[in-house]
Amino acid sequence: MQAVIMAGGKGTRLFSLTKDEIPKPMAPVAGKPILEWQIERLKENGINDIILAIGHLGEKIKDYFGTGERFGVQIRYFHEEEPLGSAGCLFYIRDMLDEGPFFLIFGDVLFDIDIARMIRFHQENKAEATLFAHPNAHPFDSDLIISDKDNRVIGFDSKHNDRAGYWYDNLVNAGLYLLERSFCGKISASMKTDLEKDLLLPMAARQESIYAYCSPEYVKDVGTPERICAAEKEIMNGFVAARNLKNKQKAIFLDRDGTINIYKGLVWNEEDFELYPFASEAISIINRSGYLAIVITNQPVVARGLCEIEDIENIHKKLKTLLGREGVFLDDIRFCPHHPDKGYPEENPAYKIPCHCRKPDIGMVEECAKKYNIDLSQSWFVGDTTMDIRTGKNAGTKTALVLTGEAGKDGKYSDLPDYTCDNVLEAVKWIGGYKDGF
Repeated sequence: MQAVIMAGGKGTRLFSLTKDEIPKPMAPVAGKPILEWQIERLKENGINDIILAIGHLGEKIKDYFGTGERFGVQIRYFHEEEPLGSAGCLFYIRDMLDEGPFFLIFGDVLFDIDIARMIRFHQENKAEATLFAHPNAHPFDSDLIISDKDNRVIGFDSKHNDRAGYWYDNLVNAGLYLLERSFCGKISASMKTDLEKDLLLPMAARQESIYAYCSPEYVKDVGTPERICAAEKEIMNGFVAARNLKNKQKAIFLDRDGTINIYKGLVWNEEDFELYPFASEAISIINRSGYLAIVITNQPVVARGLCEIEDIENIHKKLKTLLGREGVFLDDIRFCPHHPDKGYPEENPAYKIPCHCRKPDIGMVEECAKKYNIDLSQSWFVGDTTMDIRTGKNAGTKTALVLTGEAGKDGKYSDLPDYTCDNVLEAVKWIGGYKDGF
């Protein structure tokens, strides 16, 4: 495996740190240049052959890293005599690449991920390009990925678009890519080339083999002093390393209706979906706590013929949009559209089947545990019904009953929760030992 790091650029937003005396990727983070953090993470994952595309003040990078021997890697350089955009240099670098995939990393991105997982995803999907994607706390001003149910990228939603008239998925392009060498052949001449606009967007439009690898691991643009300050705190408190999926994760699984949104019985259109006023703060606490925030919900409205799968997905886009406006996010949402009981006049027979995903069965929880390496014994299930408590018990998590929604009065099961509280905000504060913040 090889990696290409785009280490050019003046970094005008980091001028207060670089003083235009060092290039942007040499800006210090917790005592080391950004580039050094990147190279260390690559080496930890067995990637020792690294190509640095340098430009402005590139000699500073060469002087510091040399051949890479001091860092246990091999480093080669390509110097852009004039800026070639975010992908133009690949026209030249392809001759330095082996056959097969390589990582493309921008020089202002800090990351700590299980690279082997991303490679497996790339290979299983026979992708030509795989984009690392995740939710973030500011989707309203981020470039978003539009993907289908199989994680194939079908479009992009630019941060420059006016998003006032629609709900959107919080799926952000994080600036970390796994590309086949053949990808470089899409650049037919030495010219300034934008990776997303000139290459990825046309690929998506042509329905070529481009996929989004969705992960809650740490990948962060540290292109401003404020972001570097935040990253330093997250490095020092262990948050960055802990998010690597090589390590066991813990999650707070949340029921939806009656737990994070106001209970109105069956909800099948977006107009009826309304968050509790305390829901955003609760999820904000989860985001900062080290737990993953994952919604697990039964949505039999599909089986009953009240709506289609696309309507549930649109409600969930509304949920993600509303949370994003408050600076918080969910790591995943899983829903079961099935219902085993037949007899409704408008029911959809395709979904009137028994399944392993419908709560209190634990198919959705098991899928998340596998995908995110979750230790269920260190996790919680929070909901407003005895069905939620039974689900948590079946999955081996601890459980918390909230007294919103049905408040445990559904009477379906006799299981007792580990904790009972007024609402989801109180629950996550108690679970996390919340005092003045994490």
